[in-house]
Amino acid sequence: SPFPADRVRAQCIFPFLQHSRDKKYPRRPHKMGFGNLKAKEGQKQLNDFLADRSYIDGYVPSQADVVVFEALSGAPSADLFHALRWFNHMSSYSKQDKQSWPGVKQPLGNYGPKAGASAAADDDDSDDDIDLFGSDSEEDAAAEKLKEERLAAYAAKKSKKSAVIAKSMIILDVKPWDDETDMAEVEKAVRTIETDGLVWGQSKLIPLAYGIKKLQISCVVEDDKVGTDFLEESITAFEDFVQSVDVAAFNKL
Repeated sequence: SPFPADRVRAQCIFPFLQHSRDKKYPRRPHKMGFGNLKAKEGQKQLNDFLADRSYIDGYVPSQADVVVFEALSGAPSADLFHALRWFNHMSSYSKQDKQSWPGVKQPLGNYGPKAGASAAADDDDSDDDIDLFGSDSEEDAAAEKLKEERLAAYAAKKSKKSAVIAKSMIILDVKPWDDETDMAEVEKAVRTIETDGLVWGQSKLIPLAYGIKKLQISCVVEDDKVGTDFLEESITAFEDFVQSVDVAAFNKL
């Protein structure tokens, strides 16, 4: 080589620069999504993840929701409210509906906190992509350009999707007349109420006083077809069993 001195300097300085880069930008360990969703800890992670989300990925149901739903062995417990809301919402769709949802199924570990796209982005952060002599302004400009491209791609993709039917999850408290009322018959009567856009979900009995228990039952409704007035009037029509009906919770899905 005509420039042996330059080669020696490069061999000396590059390890130093690499050490400085690793010290300034340490690699972060990847988390594997929700973990075991059949265990309480995994379901708690799912509950926390859904605290400010309606779906696993994006703003419409997708194959990501199907993968996570199928990984559960049953409905989350009532204290995991966000996970239970999402589970009941997913249960309201048929298998045929889920097959029509957008996206491609991926391994369960690709979904959840610090998984999927974030992990993939970290994997792409290889030494070959590092501009050792680049400036922060160049990195910021590249990041901003990438952000704009992704937003444009998302907007284009979303515009092609069909409108999603607005749904809500409602939890009702059904109170009997006395402690002699057969609550199993009360629940049986409530579930006989059927109409387009209504799917009944989980239920449980909650003690009130003097041996009296109330029935707490959830349902998912299509907002344009079923309202709380219809549900209250239909349930109180069983006047031999039901004293009153209250809306305990109402959440948009």
